[in-house]
Amino acid sequence: MEPCCSLLLMSMTLSPRFDNLYGCRHSLPDGLMRATDVMIAGKVAVVCGYGDVGKGCAAALKQAGARVIVTEIDPICALQALMEGLQVLTLGDVVSEADIFVTTTGNKDIIMVNHMRKMKNNAIVCNIGHFDNEIDMLGLENYPGVKRITIKPQTDRWVFPETNTGIIVLAEGRLMNLGCATGHPSFVMSCSFTNQVIAQLELWKEKATGKYEKKVYVLPKHLDEKVAALHLGKLGANLTKLTKDQADYISVPIEGPYKPPHYRY
Repeated sequence: MEPCCSLLLMSMTLSPRFDNLYGCRHSLPDGLMRATDVMIAGKVAVVCGYGDVGKGCAAALKQAGARVIVTEIDPICALQALMEGLQVLTLGDVVSEADIFVTTTGNKDIIMVNHMRKMKNNAIVCNIGHFDNEIDMLGLENYPGVKRITIKPQTDRWVFPETNTGIIVLAEGRLMNLGCATGHPSFVMSCSFTNQVIAQLELWKEKATGKYEKKVYVLPKHLDEKVAALHLGKLGANLTKLTKDQADYISVPIEGPYKPPHYRY
């Protein structure tokens, strides 16, 4: 099969912003409620990572009344968290104090078995960022004398022999919003799937023009804006229209795109 070009959807604005931030803001508390029925208000919650996924999770936990602490490696993301009224500490600073731990980093070895041994009795540990290696499940399973008690499917209590205290791990360390709930709502996913369809239509339309070489492109911003516009009516929105003078004044087309490619929404 002859190679062709591709449009990279996760590098533009709409898909990662909606999937990661707004999708996780909805599906994290949904998964927590279904799995544990715990009251979030008043709890201390640690969100490991403050990218788009972490931002959505932290917002959901804060709105539910938790006291949210963020762990971060990136000083810019850390400063963003502080400006939202969140604490930024290391996992070691808070591991024995928090009630809920959520990994959102997309990296590995975030919560290790030595962290879990120091947690409160019945602390909840879950992952919504990556594969099951964000949480050291292998180390937990192989810890000498550890006992696994299945409370219900996708909700397990792991008891350490030396203290007879345990932690509650959701979805075996895998993505808890899929393991304990039904993932992102359909409206959020519609934005991503529409992006995919629009991208394919664009490639098909331009296949004979030579506009796209055989390499990977970011979805053009005017198509990103088109996908967003298609979803506005469902939410009752009515966009303001630029006049020609206004458009000329800020040097953009009346119909968009309205922001430069590097703009961070």
